[in-house]
Amino acid sequence: QVQLVESGGGLVQAGGSLRLSCAASGRTRNSYVMGWFRQAPGKERELVAAISSGGSTKYADSVKGRFTISRDNAKNTLYLQMNSLKPEDTAVYYCAARLGWLSPNVESYDYWGQGTQVTVSS
Repeated sequence: QVQLVESGGGLVQAGGSLRLSCAASGRTRNSYVMGWFRQAPGKERELVAAISSGGSTKYADSVKGRFTISRDNAKNTLYLQMNSLKPEDTAVYYCAARLGWLSPNVESYDYWGQGTQVTVSS
């Protein structure tokens, strides 16, 4: 089992920045693909960004150029740097992990954190 714990969410004004962290513990492997997903009220959970063990990345079109995903394998920690935040970025952000390819599909991820709330005010 892998345990994932997110932190770093909060309330920020539009145009501001936040950095989310996700600490992994348990049977962690550097070979896991790690991803950030988000779910806004009344909407389905969607991929924000994902990163492979080798550093390949995938981003949602809506966050390209504003968000950066990274990982520190030595610390078993995943990050999401969010800049130029917009009110439409408001959501609960989840960290997730899977073995295999760099999948954008929610249902293909095996391990999930509890989520952290990000609220962007206009």
